[in-house]
Amino acid sequence: MALKKRNKVSPEFSMSSLTDIIFLLLIFFMLTSSLVSPEAINLKLPSNKTITSVEKLDKIKLKIDRKGRYKINGRTYTIKGVNGILDKAISKSGNPKKVTLSIEPDANAPVEKVVEIFDRALTLDINPVLAAQKFVD
Repeated sequence: MALKKRNKVSPEFSMSSLTDIIFLLLIFFMLTSSLVSPEAINLKLPSNKTITSVEKLDKIKLKIDRKGRYKINGRTYTIKGVNGILDKAISKSGNPKKVTLSIEPDANAPVEKVVEIFDRALTLDINPVLAAQKFVD
């Protein structure tokens, strides 16, 4: 009695499990992409509609040295002193859009100090300008 084994390979392929996996991956990537939010500074780009003449602006030149100290016209200020100067400039001009803050950080200045001033200028609705130094080899 010779029994024959059946070793036939089925030519059929079930796509149902593959489509389930692809569907789950699609849902996963759609959910994770909506949860990711980049942390960046909201930059205001200059436009020719907001300001017609540069002479109408009150300009404040703020330098940040490598130790994180704020300097305006050669005098060193704390963050409270800088906030006071910005508030005075706004009250003097009557419109925060007429005040321009030029931020000139040293090449080795702490980034936190630059971001802190930039954020304060944006909350006051002042026009901040980041004047970065040119990198030299």
